[in-house]
This record gives sequence, C-alpha cells and structure tokens, in this order.
Amino acid sequence: MALVAVELPRIGLVMENARLVRWLKTVGDLVRQGDPLLELETEKSVVEIESTQSGRLVEILLQVDQQARVGDRVAWLETDALTAADQGRRAKSVPSDTAAEPGPPQSTAGEALHGMPAADQKPIPGRIRSSPAARRLAARHGVELARLAGSGPHGRVQLRDVQREIETQAGGTEAGFAARRPRPLSSMRRALARSMTLSSSTVPQFAVERAVDWTALQAFRAQLIAELPAGSARPSVSDFLLQAIARALHSCASLNATFSGDASSPDAALVPAQGTHIGLVVAVEDGLLVPVFHDVEQLGLAELARRRRESVARALQGKLRREELEGATISLSNLGAHGPDRFTALINPPQAAILAVGRQRDCVVASNGHVQIRPISQFTLTVDHRVADGRLAADFLATLTAIVEGDVWRVP
Repeated sequence: MALVAVELPRIGLVMENARLVRWLKTVGDLVRQGDPLLELETEKSVVEIESTQSGRLVEILLQVDQQARVGDRVAWLETDALTAADQGRRAKSVPSDTAAEPGPPQSTAGEALHGMPAADQKPIPGRIRSSPAARRLAARHGVELARLAGSGPHGRVQLRDVQREIETQAGGTEAGFAARRPRPLSSMRRALARSMTLSSSTVPQFAVERAVDWTALQAFRAQLIAELPAGSARPSVSDFLLQAIARALHSCASLNATFSGDASSPDAALVPAQGTHIGLVVAVEDGLLVPVFHDVEQLGLAELARRRRESVARALQGKLRREELEGATISLSNLGAHGPDRFTALINPPQAAILAVGRQRDCVVASNGHVQIRPISQFTLTVDHRVADGRLAADFLATLTAIVEGDVWRVP
C-alpha cells in the first residue's frame, strides 16, 4: 500500500487559510472518493470538504480549531495509487528533527504545522452559539463569549456584540469610542477587500445600462403566486431574474465564459462554461456572500425558488457548501425595494460580469403615443472587457430586457 497526502484546497479566488471545524472521519476509517472528510471555516463560510481519493485515513495532521494555509497537508490516506515520488514528498512535510520519531500522529501534526503541541488546541466542549467573525474578534481581544447576551437568532453572539463588549471594557461609550478608535477588519471583510481590490486592479471593466419595465412580469408573478398550492415556495423577483439571465446567456453564449491566464501571455484563454451557473449576492453579517446556482436553465421557477431560499438561509448561517461558492460566470446584485435607483457593481473574479438591479419605482413613460405610469428599474451590467466588448454586452442586456418585459414565462 502507498500513502497520499490530503491537502487544504483553495475555495474561492482569494482564500489564503482556513480553520478546521471538525473531522468527519477518524483515523482507521475507510474513505471513498467524494465522501465528506472534514469541515473548514473559511473567511466566507463553513465548508464541507470531500475526499478526492479513496483509501484508509491513517494520520491526521491538523487538529480542531487549528489554522492551515492553502496547500498544507492536513492528513494522510493509505491507498494503492501513489508513486514513489509522492512518498518522498511526505517526508518533506515533517520537520527533520521529528522525522525519525513517529510519535503520536496528532501531536506530530500540531508541531509540524504550527510549532505547538496539539494538546493545546483541543476543542472547547459546550461551545457558545456565535458567528465565526465574532469568535475570531473575541479571541483576539480576550472577550469571554459566555458573558455576552447574543443579539442574533436564538441568542447567537454576533460580531456587533463582541465589538460592543470591547468598547465597554475600554471605558468609552459605544458611539463615542467607536468614533475615536480604528476598528479591525473581520476576516470576511478582509477577504472582501482583497477580492474587490483584485477586481478593480486586474480586471478591465466597463458598464452598460438600460431601463426595464416590470409590468408584464409583475402581473405574471402575481397570477403564479395566487395559483401555487399552500406551502409552496413563492418565487421572488430575484428568481425571475436568475432565470431570465440564464435564458439571455443561452442566446449570448460568448458571455458565458471566464478569462484564464495572463493577458500578456500566449496561454491566455476564454474558458466557456458548461451550463449556466449564476451567483446571487447576499448581504450577511459584516460582508457579502455569493451562493452559486448551477444549471439554472434546467430549473423551473418553483425549484429555483426553493434552492434560492435554502442557499440564502445557509449563507446567513455561514454554512454554504463548497460547490455553492464556485463555478459562476455572472452574478446578480439586487438591493431590493429600499436600494438605490441605480448602482454599478464590481465583478467578482473570475466571473465575467455582474448585473446590478436598481429599485423599482413608478415612472412616467411614453408608450404607443400615450403617457403612462410604469414600474421601472435601471439595470447596470458590468463586464470584463477581456471576455466581451461593448456590442456583446449591449446585445446581452437587450436580450435580457426583452425577456423580463415579455409575457411568456415557464410555469414550474
């Protein structure tokens, strides 16, 4: 038998490290390819990681609550399909002063990755319900979560609760102290800052805009909701927009792609997507998450509404699955009825575009020689200029507008 390393995978474009929440297998367990192996807390969510190999888990190198970087070895599987070169790489993952002495697998893991005994990193029983950002800030400032009254659902301690306690301990009022003292970035806010800096500094972006009339879609949505059985998921405006974007991508397939490589290198390429995979921007505590809906063109409105509702709930809880964070070529950012009339969103790399939808408002419009009051929104499409030019972006937006303003929709 041979050994293969389990390495920490990259989840998203800007992920650098993650914290181990728990192992889903124990040493000695048989693991099949695709089996859930461990849960990681990234800067965006708690993600379940599947095994990419089949074998027996023989050694764990990362303990609960420890941090590791992308590419770090976190475990060893015993398997048939490993070359001698891979076995040689295993020796490099263990410091030379400990390589000759096997020792207890878990203790060696903690020392090899973090220079500290694994015994110091045991999980705390009876963990207080709290958000990942709140736990990290509390640990940084020595705040005891058990002393806090959480303001979240079911008493969950939120980031703002920890910030309030830090300000109270410092002896200032919440408003006055916060105004004087810099507030450290949460991990999610830091990841968002890196991603948006990468977007604005490396992706050449331009935007096109168009006014859209919601009259036909509103009438169809009202009729559909009235006919739905009791307890069915009610399709939101975002569900209609996700389906409309999928249809528009089918007609403008050139935009359904991502840019790969260095623009100045001969290996630069446009990578077409297999299916229509669309992200939905969701505002969460101290940041944004973008759950991805795969193969939207194959989903009816009822199924899409169900998946959207479940994914948004997991996003708010910080429990999106790995596959829900990857694969999109375009995202939808809809700030809803209380949003601005119009806004321009930054692309979420490596996606090719993002659609920003302004709030619906009654506007005076001329139609067939008559003045009417219509519900209007401004659509702003931001596009990666390496993937598409202005003509393609304009064609896509025109197609999308025609779909939204049309009166023929697929009933689930």
